[in-house]
Amino acid sequence: MKKFFKGVKLEFKKIKWPSKKEMTTYSIATILCVIVFALFFTGLDFLITAVKEVIH
Repeated sequence: MKKFFKGVKLEFKKIKWPSKKEMTTYSIATILCVIVFALFFTGLDFLITAVKEVIH
């Protein structure tokens, strides 16, 4: 068990944690992607609903 936790500690030292600037950039990019996809699927939903209404 002790060997396992020693290995975990060594692996954690290898991690390169992002800086505050990088984290802000990644967060903004993620939020923008979520907004774009939400708008796309909302528009697609309205389009499908409109086509469905025309057919019926």
